[in-house]
Amino acid sequence: MFLRKRNIPSGIFVVRHSCPLWREERGKLLDNKSFTEQLMTMSDDVWARHANPLSGWSRMSIPPLFALAVWSRDWIGWWSLLAIALVCFWTWANPRVFRKPGDMESWMSKAVLGETLWLNRNRTPHQGHHRTVPLLVASASGVGLLPLTWGIWQFEIWPTLTGLLLIMGGKLWFLDRMVWLVSEQAKHCP
Repeated sequence: MFLRKRNIPSGIFVVRHSCPLWREERGKLLDNKSFTEQLMTMSDDVWARHANPLSGWSRMSIPPLFALAVWSRDWIGWWSLLAIALVCFWTWANPRVFRKPGDMESWMSKAVLGETLWLNRNRTPHQGHHRTVPLLVASASGVGLLPLTWGIWQFEIWPTLTGLLLIMGGKLWFLDRMVWLVSEQAKHCP
């Protein structure tokens, strides 16, 4: 079975080696990294740590923390830059501070594995409808930046909350698609 319980000592991509579709050398899955991946320096080891459900779920705190940090400029003035820097540091550190998961059975672990597969969608076979729908979902999530930015800039709570709802709801929908992708990929493995 593709997602059988096992230790993951050398990274998340140990799981894919049991499937002939992913018998590539370790580390080649994400050869063509996006700008954000390069900025975050997401190596195989970091992706493996990010697959820990605690990492994935705690990462959902970043949009509201960022909004709060920017909003805090009204209360603490220029010190809000320190709060913003701390949120940016947490964004970078989050996938690194948790240990690798013992298995890939949790929803969030599968979502992270799906993200790595989707990021490599031009080289990974059998993705069909998973090629465009996640782009549409991510775009819909991106629309949330408009009311969020306006709400934070103008200190308006409802646009801020609407933006956060769109961003976080879109991200969860995207992650759900990634779990679906992993489930479908598993059907193609012996």
